[in-house]
Amino acid sequence: MYEWYGEKYWGAAHGLARIINVLMDMELKPDEVEDVKGNSEIHDKQSISSGKYPLSEDDRKSDVLVHWCHEALGITFTHVKAAKVFGDKEFLDAAMEAEEVFWNRGLLKKVGICHSISRNAYVFQSLCQLTRDVKHLYRAKAFACFLLDKAHKLISEIGGGY
Repeated sequence: MYEWYGEKYWGAAHGLARIINVLMDMELKPDEVEDVKGNSEIHDKQSISSGKYPLSEDDRKSDVLVHWCHEALGITFTHVKAAKVFGDKEFLDAAMEAEEVFWNRGLLKKVGICHSISRNAYVFQSLCQLTRDVKHLYRAKAFACFLLDKAHKLISEIGGGY
């Protein structure tokens, strides 16, 4: 697992979620499948009272960030993929619970992929593809509209717009 300043991170760019996500793309032996599934289940038990996941193994108090790279959002992608790969409802339920966190708290200020609105919109799109529930598509579109408005304002503010 990725360590930075002595902390073990959970998220998709800097942590266990990404490792598990990549392993689910591999052809695994039965015992390896159980290891990957077991590590995916660990994430289910890590959420804190707000429903979001901690930044790292030792971070049980932080309830501020909702980023893809190093915490809950990346874990949600892993849950969606685990629901596809293993077919277990528990992974889908965990992803849907985490989705509510992003719907309520995920409108970040930036427009890029990592610490931003656009990556958060992918959670909704992924859940829509998995469940075929248009609620997730509506949410993805809402984030996309906000993102486009933010990008337009950014261009206008730096003199590139009219």
